[in-house]
Amino acid sequence: MSAKKPVDPTSLPYRPCVGTVVFNRDGLVFIGERSPNAELTPGDPVWQLPQGGIDKGEDPLPAARRELFEETSIRTVSLLAEAEGWFDYDLPPELVGIALKGKYRGQRQKWFAFRFDGDESEINVLEPGDGSAEAEFISWRWEPLEHLPSLIVPFKRKVYEQVVSAFRHLAP
Repeated sequence: MSAKKPVDPTSLPYRPCVGTVVFNRDGLVFIGERSPNAELTPGDPVWQLPQGGIDKGEDPLPAARRELFEETSIRTVSLLAEAEGWFDYDLPPELVGIALKGKYRGQRQKWFAFRFDGDESEINVLEPGDGSAEAEFISWRWEPLEHLPSLIVPFKRKVYEQVVSAFRHLAP
């Protein structure tokens, strides 16, 4: 059996995605503990904000609301802000051709900030999307915005620093 041939990342596109920052009434941010997957190696931080792909023909804001619901069951939110521009990250070389179904070199993301206006009983990461979606998180908590970059896998850290910068004015 031969080893898998390395994939040249420049031959692959970025996956168009959205990300959401959800602030509670105290100015803390929802963060989910990721289920094990191909992007994680032992010892990596396992926390992440809700994010996901934009479907063909879908606009970013509806995609953000959909992804948020599919990963957390959260519907009761108000839009606070949209980050200027798109943020992207590259997968580490050992994950190119493996993570993101092997089709992408990384992700290009449009980020939105929302205020959570509901009751915490609405949040369900174990049976998200009111039970219609596969769980991507195994637990969740509220965290100060500034802590986010230290809680994410290293190859996504630059994006999370950009997210913190874009939405810092919304935090207490």
